[in-house]
Amino acid sequence: MVQKKFYRWVYCSICVLMLSLTFGWAMQLGPFDPGVRGGVSGAGAAISGLTVKEGKFFAAGLDAFSETQSVTGTIPDTEAGLGPRFNLDSCVGCHAHPAAGGSSPSINPQVAVANKQGATNVIPGFIFLNGPVQEVRFKYYDAPANTIRDGGVHDLYTISGRTDAKGCSISQPDFVAADANHNLIFRIPTPVFGAGLIEAIEDSTILANIKSPAVMGVTGHANREGNAGTVSRFGWKAQNKSLLIFSGEAYNVEQGVSNEVFEQEREEEASCTYNSYPEDHTHYEETQPQKISSDAVSFANFMRFLAPPKPVTSYLSTVVGDVTSSSISNGASTFASIGCTLCHTPSMQTGASSTAALYAKSANLYSDLLVHHMGSGLADDIIQGAAGPDEFRTAPLWGLGQRIFFLHDGHTNDLRQAIQEHSSPGSEANQVIENYKALSPTLKQDVLNFLRSL
Repeated sequence: MVQKKFYRWVYCSICVLMLSLTFGWAMQLGPFDPGVRGGVSGAGAAISGLTVKEGKFFAAGLDAFSETQSVTGTIPDTEAGLGPRFNLDSCVGCHAHPAAGGSSPSINPQVAVANKQGATNVIPGFIFLNGPVQEVRFKYYDAPANTIRDGGVHDLYTISGRTDAKGCSISQPDFVAADANHNLIFRIPTPVFGAGLIEAIEDSTILANIKSPAVMGVTGHANREGNAGTVSRFGWKAQNKSLLIFSGEAYNVEQGVSNEVFEQEREEEASCTYNSYPEDHTHYEETQPQKISSDAVSFANFMRFLAPPKPVTSYLSTVVGDVTSSSISNGASTFASIGCTLCHTPSMQTGASSTAALYAKSANLYSDLLVHHMGSGLADDIIQGAAGPDEFRTAPLWGLGQRIFFLHDGHTNDLRQAIQEHSSPGSEANQVIENYKALSPTLKQDVLNFLRSL
């Protein structure tokens, strides 16, 4: 027995030594991204304070958000409406990590859906099993002349060849030619946690974040709805005004489902249209309240009542070891002192919402919801409303601790790289990034530890 205890002690001591050496070696090389935080997700639940009936509409919205689409609804456990062109066949497939409503999962479902139910799609060269879910836009209609702007989404796949789409024969976009002409840009799914709080923030609160004159080079401006002129706030360029518009557009664009917000099919080839339109609509004959709403309305209810992610006060990282509350606190104060909060506003107050759970609440989103020039390095050459070719909405940072892919196109999973790429010619963040670069290695690590605590 004594001998077994001795060997167990030696084994444990060796493990501890190896872990210590690993963490020590990592720290000697410089600050490290602590990596995707493990443990309980702290995301995906309903916001606190909902009434019983609001909670039921949240649950119904989650069910709709989780549904799989097929062309005519004849495939078991599916609902009609997919295609003719689409990127994926469910909302939750894109908004999956770390819970429903999040962002791209580690395994890209766009690989498996390409040939689902016999579809004859070719997987584009930029779609990878371990890469992020991608939405593709063409910058110009006439590349390489580049005189007529496009900017719209060109769906990856078609329903051609599917068992529930007999007779349909349309081609995928020519992504090879578009790539050769440098005409492709990519977007990954934005998390929708806490979206109801964001929707409930008054315009004046957002506009108060504009810096005039500039502070450390940071100014920012609002994107606005084209007719009403009110502040839009959803999407990578803050191009969508409301959750209902956001839902209806995504349903039509990402899954090809016509709905009461976007009634027409994006592809009207007669041999590829099978249903009455709009495919998603109000169910007037239903008597059960949660079944009356269209899916687009149900999606909006789900997002509106979805709680923001919960930050942690300490955690264990496989890269930097035990991340203490002291390090996180130091990182938060350093994050503010070097100017990061000029854009990543820690908190904003919601207004007089008709939903008590959203009325006069603090939204700790770490975003000003304004659009900013991010410079030539991140420019995507897409214009959406008042957001220009190098402008993006300040991405909310709540939930960042468990995010896998960063920046609008998800081209990095390293938080350090994402920070560095905020700096390039013309970026409003250049001075702030220089301040970050001037920090000691310990303070840089504190900032990274803090960001992964969110």
